[in-house]
Formats: sequence, structure tokens, C-alpha cells
Amino acid sequence: MTAAAQLDQLCINTLRTLSIDAVQQAQSGHPGTPMDAAPTAYCLWQRFLRYDPQNPDWPNRDRFVLSSGHASMLLYGLLYLCGVKALSPSYEQAGGVAVTLDDIKRFRQAGSRCTGHPEYGWTSGVETTTGPLGQGVATSVGMAIAERWLAATYNRPGYDLFEHRVYALCGDGDMMEGISSEAASLAGHLQLAKLCWIYDDNHISIEGSTRIAFTEDVAVRFLGYGWNVTRVADANDLEQLTRAYNTFLDTHDRPTLIIVQSHIGYGAPHKQDSKEAHGEPLGAEEVRLAKEFYGWDPDTRFHVPDGVPEYFQEQIGRRGAKLRAAWEQLFAAYRKQYPDLAEQIDRMQRRDLPAGWDSALPVFPADAKGMATRDASGKVLNAIAAKMPWLLGGAADLAPSTKTRLSFEFAGDFQAPGETGDYRGRNFHYGVREHAMCAITNGLSLSNLRPYAASFLVFTDYCRGALRLAAMMEIPVITIWTHDSISMGEDGPTHQPVEHLASLRAMPGMLVLRPADANEVVEAWRVIMQLKDRPVCLVLTRQALATLDRTCYAPASGVARGAYVLAGAPDHKPDVLLLATGSEVALCIAAYEQLKLEGINARVVSMPSWELFESQGRDYRDSVLPPEITARVAVEAASSFGWERYTGFGGSILGLDSFGLSAPMKVVAQHFGFEPAHVAAAAREQVARHALKK
Repeated sequence: MTAAAQLDQLCINTLRTLSIDAVQQAQSGHPGTPMDAAPTAYCLWQRFLRYDPQNPDWPNRDRFVLSSGHASMLLYGLLYLCGVKALSPSYEQAGGVAVTLDDIKRFRQAGSRCTGHPEYGWTSGVETTTGPLGQGVATSVGMAIAERWLAATYNRPGYDLFEHRVYALCGDGDMMEGISSEAASLAGHLQLAKLCWIYDDNHISIEGSTRIAFTEDVAVRFLGYGWNVTRVADANDLEQLTRAYNTFLDTHDRPTLIIVQSHIGYGAPHKQDSKEAHGEPLGAEEVRLAKEFYGWDPDTRFHVPDGVPEYFQEQIGRRGAKLRAAWEQLFAAYRKQYPDLAEQIDRMQRRDLPAGWDSALPVFPADAKGMATRDASGKVLNAIAAKMPWLLGGAADLAPSTKTRLSFEFAGDFQAPGETGDYRGRNFHYGVREHAMCAITNGLSLSNLRPYAASFLVFTDYCRGALRLAAMMEIPVITIWTHDSISMGEDGPTHQPVEHLASLRAMPGMLVLRPADANEVVEAWRVIMQLKDRPVCLVLTRQALATLDRTCYAPASGVARGAYVLAGAPDHKPDVLLLATGSEVALCIAAYEQLKLEGINARVVSMPSWELFESQGRDYRDSVLPPEITARVAVEAASSFGWERYTGFGGSILGLDSFGLSAPMKVVAQHFGFEPAHVAAAAREQVARHALKK
């Protein structure tokens, strides 16, 4: 064995033993995959990855996604040995290193940068939060789409600013998850040649051998998706791995799947029924055996031999620094020749808005017939997107229904170059793939584009994994959900959302907006576009809603504070509060007008966003919902769950505690009591009840 080969093996075994020791000390985690996949990851990072550890957010860096998030110690070992710099002052000591040896020693402990699964934002060098299997590979498709769009939009002759590749390391569990199939199918259709999935095929899952549940021919499946497929028969053979990676680099018309044959805990004494095969630490005896097999002193713990970090610096470190410096020099020249385009790229990286982004926002006149809020949203979206070139997105085969197509002349369709579009297009067609759509949108956002995704509200059931990760990562993904209530009518309970609003509101970090008319839609978008660190669900109607006369009612700008007094003098003490969101605000307005004729002083509060309202100061919240006014009625054509925080247990909640009904919209509304007369009756009952208490 040559000296270089010996050093390669020493580095690989350092990655392995760091993982073994970290998991053993934590008495929690998975050492098997870091052991068997260490050569695969090492070869990629040392010989191919275009990545500068001193500048881990360089825009044209290659992305490495550890989709097998349970193998997190493999990534932490790489970040530590490469000396990846810490960047985020809000989470880390900026200027230090992302992962220290002490962090590794405190793997899976409070405060360590080495969490159980990789967390974006918490540890520099982690490109996306992974853990739920399939999410990482699906998100990597969004990153690869972003690269193609950025290259097609901003590269110019002699200025290849964007040409990075996206690698995702995945395992058997990723391949079983349905989201992976959705994402792989779309990636093949789009011919994303800069995307490489590395499948660590070790035939083991938590329950044991994959033979009990997973016997399909993965290679044939991916060939059917339109991928290039190559195999590595021995995961320990760096030259086979090198040839496979070069095959990927030489493939220019489709994504690549590299199938690496390995055994869990590869390279060490292996027992089919060993603890590490089932997601547990090895135990002291097997730790000693593994270390002895690697030629390691079994009595050392967290040992990093001399020369190992330096070798990483000589390989990936030197290569990455040279590539990044050349890119910065290229971008400086590009800035002189294309200053407007360079400014757009700068703003994208900072998540800033372009000047004049809101200069064409529509103002909708009062109209009793009105329009569906989905229609108003489509007009607003197009007005903003025409001013903001990196606002882009699409729907899960429902753009005509969600009104999310960008229809101005230069929008175009994102497709592999051909008759139907090219990579500059800003309209994405996800097909009927809701879950992959949302994960892909996360990948676009992690690439600093401003993406949106759309479907019907009821189909958030298919998207929750990706939505939850967007909230966890604090990325400003925009999701647009239409057909938001039982007013779907004839399509019936399967398409009528009930519990969905409550479930989205329960998600930490998620902002939910359900506007009441066209002008509230405008103000909702004004809020959305200024977000930098949280995702949003914009919830919209299919049916027309009256556009309120704002000379009679409060201006829609109150949306920015989450809830506001829409009707009823703010400085007068009301007899009863009528609270609602979205389409039900109109019911409260009609009831308010009737109650006023009866001498009952009602106040209508439009509450498009509970989250924004809760973020306001106590004085403002009390001014909208005076604590002393306990006669309250909440109205929402969805689950009543959660409204008691605003009505109190003595208030009335007109909501749904059952699934819907297949019938015409008006019949459904009557059946469930969503009518002004019902709201007014509930208000009278509240006023009478509280009068008796006095």
C-alpha cells in the first residue's frame, strides 16, 4: 500500500472511530452507517467536492446532503476534520469552527452542535435539516433545480457563475419512502444532470434485513425514471468510487444514481444480529473488536492521529479555497459588466427585496359580488413576480385552480430545454406530487430563491413532513392553499378541509394567513414578502367573497397585526365581539349590520393570522379584544379546536366538529349553520347570558 493510500485509510478509520466513540459515549445513535459509508463520503469530499471549509456558504459550492440523517456522526466527523468555519452569529461563535472535538464528545447532548440528526442553521456546513427519511433526497432535487435556474438566468458567455453539483447520500430507508419516488421521477423528467444520489445499499433497516419488505430492483426503477445508474461493488474501494463519481461528472443529460454495495458497519467484524445493525451503540466489547480490526488502539477514545486534519486541509481545503477565490474574482468582473444582474444576486443572498417590488400592487374597489381570494392572490402574485425575478414556483398539477401561474410574457415554464420551455422558466410543474413539491420548495429556498408551492388545503395532509422541516429550518417558503373550507361543496368530505387550519396553527414557527377579501389578500402578500426567517401558509377561497367597502370599515392594513377591529367603533365599548377569519368574516359583517338595527353594539374582529396577533404587545391585543368583554362569538368553517383561547369557555364557537357534506355550497353552509342569522342568534344569546350575570 502506498503512503497516500495508507493516509487515505487512516482518515477513513478516523471518521469511523469518531462515530463509534461518539455513539458509544452518548449511549444513543447509529454507528453502523457512518462505518460502512465512511469511504464513500471520504472519497467524495477529498477528491471531488467543490467546497471551501473557510467559506461554507459560497454560492457556487457543491451541496452535500446527508439524507440518511441517522448517520449524522459521519457528517460531523467530516465538518470537524475539514475545519469548517462557523458562520451564524445567532447560533454559533462566528469565526470559530462549526464542530469541535468537544461537540463530538457531547454528541446528542444539550448544546452540542452535533445533534441527533443534522439541523440546518444550528451547525454550519449542514445544508438542510434531515432525519425523516426521504426528505433529504427530495430537498436535494430543489437544490439541483435552483442550480439549473440560476445558471440559465444569470450565467453569461465567459461567466459561468453557477455550475455547482448536488450530492445526496441516502440509504434503503430513503429508497422505500414514497417522497423519494416522487422526487426522483420529477428529477429524471427535468434531466437534472448536476444531481447525484449515492445509495448506500447495505440491506439493513431497523427491523432487520430489507429482504422482509424491500426486494425491488432499484436500478431498474431509476432507469425507468430516466436516470443514469452506475454501481460500486465494494464500498471500501476508493478507485471504484472515483470511477463512479467521474461517471457522474461525465453525464450531461440526466441525473445519476450511484449504488454502493456495503454492509452495515462495513470493514469491521460483522454480526447480522449485532446491536449496531438495529440502531443502537455497539457496546464495549464490539467497540474494542472494531478498533482492533482498524489497527486502532482499543484503549483510546476520540483519537485523531497526527496529520489527518492537515490532509483534509491539503485536499478539500486547498482545492475549495482556490475555486472560491477564482469565483469571487469572476464575480467581481461580472459585477462590472452586468451590475444589475449582480445586484439581483446580492439581494438574493441577503434575502432582500428589489426596489419597487410593491409598486404595482392592486387596490380592489368595493364590490358586493367580489372575487375569490384565490383570484385576488393570483393578481397580486403576478404583480410582485413581475418586479422580483427570483420569485417563482408552481402547483401540484393545480395551477389553474390555485391561480398560481405566472402569466406575464417573460415568465416561461421551467423544463429541460425543448419545445415546452427551458431552465429559465419560472412556472414549475410538479405533477401530482404534493409531498415532493414541498420538499423541493425547501431546496429552492435553501438556495436563496423565493419559491412558492400550491395545492388545495386538504392536501396539506400529504405535505406535513416538508412543511414541518421548513418551519424548523426557519426558511421563508411560501405555500398557497386554496379551496379552504366546506364551501368546496359537491366534491364532498374527501376534499373539504376541517382540521387542517388547526393543525397548521399548531406547528411552531409556521405563519398562517386566511384573508377575508381581496384587499386583505394584498396586505397578506405585503406581510409575506417581508418575511426572512419563517414559512407561511396562505389560505384562500374558491368561492367569491364580497370586497368590503373600506370607507365604511377599517382599512385592510390591519392584516399586518394579525387581527384588527374591522367594524364597530374601536373607542366604544361593544356588547359582543364577533371574531372570524376568511370567508366567515362576511357572515359576521352581515350579522353586525342586523344587530346594529336591533340596538346591539357588536364589534367585528377580522383575525387573518393568530400568529401575528399573538406577537403584538398586550396593549394592542387588549384594545382589539377587551378582556372585560366576555360575550364573544367565533366563526370559522373549520374545526373549532383552539378558538377557546379567544372566546373563553363561556363564548360561542360556530365551527365544525364533523367532516363535511357532498352538496351544493349553499346547501352545505345551511346544513352546518354558516349563515348570518345563525351568527346573529349566537350573538344575542351571548349578550343575554352576560346581561344576566351582571
